[in-house]
Amino acid sequence: MEISLYLLLASFAALLIGMSKGGLPLVGMMAVPLLSLVMSPVKAAVLLLPLFVISDVVGIWLYRRSYSAINLKILVPAGILGVLFGWLTASMISESAIKLIIGLVGVTFCLQTWFKRGQSAEAVPAAVPKGVFLGAMSGFTSFIAHAGAPPFQFFVLPQKLPKAEFAGTATILFAVINFAKIGPYQNLSPYSYDDLMRAFVLIPFALLGTFLGAYLTKRIAEAWFFKLVQIGLFLISLKLIWDGTYA
Repeated sequence: MEISLYLLLASFAALLIGMSKGGLPLVGMMAVPLLSLVMSPVKAAVLLLPLFVISDVVGIWLYRRSYSAINLKILVPAGILGVLFGWLTASMISESAIKLIIGLVGVTFCLQTWFKRGQSAEAVPAAVPKGVFLGAMSGFTSFIAHAGAPPFQFFVLPQKLPKAEFAGTATILFAVINFAKIGPYQNLSPYSYDDLMRAFVLIPFALLGTFLGAYLTKRIAEAWFFKLVQIGLFLISLKLIWDGTYA
């Protein structure tokens, strides 16, 4: 029964990871919490990283022509720095504290977006200082719990990018961040043969999810796309606040 539950949750987690690389970045954040129901969060993060990396390859191919170059120039170096900082401080900062911080950032952004009076309908340009800070936070929180999407959303959503460009930017950024995590993860928790085999079995679900995510992204109206992204961000942020407070 326990094995069956693991396979069910792990398969669904892999599908969510693939969908996140297909253009729905927030759904991938649920993979680690989902698999944490049957194993430790740290073990879940380590196990799922190969699936993130493999799905990244397909995601980059799908969005190879749709991305924001200016955002990637800012966020990619900052994200790698965040991964390095996460590696150096992994034993000092609790996972609960990180989840709480991520959740508060996400909820703050959503509430500000929904209730700010007189909010300009014009797009906000990409600001380097803000982008460096939030890009580093994305890399750091991605390293800790594969939860780098809220800081990215906080920076990019106000720019009102076309949805394909938004999805492509997220996919490429987190592909680089995930690749940067391979060495540090191996250093902190070396992969065993069993770990790799368990990840290998889940690859078809991750690949299926990638194409499913791209299909849904193309067919959701742009206005609804960003509303759904914001709602998803808000719900996941509440979940992270709960986990960070009561873990």
